[in-house]
Amino acid sequence: MMDNFKSVDEVLDFAINQEQEAIDFYSELANKASREDIKKIYLDFVKEEIGHKVKLMKVKEEKSLVELPDSMVTDLKISDYLVPVKATPDMSYQDALIVVMNKEKAAYRLYSSLAKMAPTEDTRNLFQKLALEEANHKLQFETEYDDNIMRDN
Repeated sequence: MMDNFKSVDEVLDFAINQEQEAIDFYSELANKASREDIKKIYLDFVKEEIGHKVKLMKVKEEKSLVELPDSMVTDLKISDYLVPVKATPDMSYQDALIVVMNKEKAAYRLYSSLAKMAPTEDTRNLFQKLALEEANHKLQFETEYDDNIMRDN
């Protein structure tokens, strides 16, 4: 596997793919949720991640980051934004929470890095907003973990 992104499009394709993986995983968790309140939380995350994907696709389509020099893009290391454990629909709830917390953290780091590189204020604001939303997702999952996993141990 490559260590660095080679182009802005490669970074955006990676981010779009990560959002799609989150959409699929949260949809699966929603389908398996036994409590309606938990199901609603997952479905809300699905909507938010779809919104993220649409925004990223728009950035790619509009070439909003085309001004970034290749040297900045190659400084982004793909491995910095990958979660080593692959989420599977049959994993335990505890494992699923750990995976999604790590995925949200990785997404936050990617969007924070892209915000720092963004050539325009609008693009910088978009990535800062995406980073904040991912950080909020992570916090919600950490709270869920504390309330339902740590309490039981």
